[in-house]
Amino acid sequence: MNMPETELPHMTQPIVSIVIPVYNEEEGLAALFERLYPALDALGKSYEVLFINDGSRDRSPAMLADQFHARPDVTRVILFNGNFGQHRAILAGFEHARGQQIVTLDADLQNPPEDIKTLLDEMDKGHDYVGSIRRQRNDSVWRHVASRAMNRLREKLTRIKMTDQGCMLRAYSRRIIDTINMCNEMHTFIPALAYSFAQNPTEVVVGHEERFAGESKYSIYSLIRLNFDLMTGFSIVPLQMFSMLGMVISTLSGFLVLYLVGRRFIIGPEEGGLFTLFAVAFLLIGIALFGIGLLGEYIGRIYHEVRQRPRYLIAGILEKQAGE
Repeated sequence: MNMPETELPHMTQPIVSIVIPVYNEEEGLAALFERLYPALDALGKSYEVLFINDGSRDRSPAMLADQFHARPDVTRVILFNGNFGQHRAILAGFEHARGQQIVTLDADLQNPPEDIKTLLDEMDKGHDYVGSIRRQRNDSVWRHVASRAMNRLREKLTRIKMTDQGCMLRAYSRRIIDTINMCNEMHTFIPALAYSFAQNPTEVVVGHEERFAGESKYSIYSLIRLNFDLMTGFSIVPLQMFSMLGMVISTLSGFLVLYLVGRRFIIGPEEGGLFTLFAVAFLLIGIALFGIGLLGEYIGRIYHEVRQRPRYLIAGILEKQAGE
């Protein structure tokens, strides 16, 4: 019996999809290719490598095209027509990935490609989401301290338990990826979103190396923005905390007014205490401004969502066509 034409592509679908966002990584791509493909060939599973070029301004697109021509059977390249950010590049990879087990990997070789097998072994045991914990971080001290502080804050606010939220080497089941693809959020934090959909998550310890070449694409501002997306995208606790803080300050202010009125009747007018009042006023103004900024974060998310603009624009896709 002849199979319908629409069913033929499913016969060649890979088991594993590796999603790798790329942004100005020309100095390290050759080393990535040399380590990645042998590690995947040794898995004994069919696979595809899906590179997403996020508007690189160096030779990265040309190098990805060369790699596609070298291994067209297992390589696909998505070319953005601009820079849309790492998470949107990963979302594009999710929408085009065909495997049943999807692994995200950074292109900077800080996470060894050889550890992909460790994650897939856990998935074969029945886990639908496998996070990773860096065995020995080779980041700067401020990155290490800031990451630990944000991990604690995120867990308290969102109840999402991830030991190491900054490690992008993670594995997802097809069901979780399909669920993520149904979400149309403009700003999100993919590992936390996937964790909220997981039924049997786990974590494994993986290696962590220094960047092979180049510099980190994450500035302090980028990391702050990422953590704002994490907190405001998964919890309204910050708003509730400021509501409670406003109630407490209002109550204390009422007692302070009563105290000052009573003191004026008993002692009479005073000239002292002016700078104390200034200090209290500046403190309250600072709290109010921070609260307004936090409220603005939530309103900004609503603003981006209601515009319904595309999350990214694709200039082209390099992939082997059926029958080639």
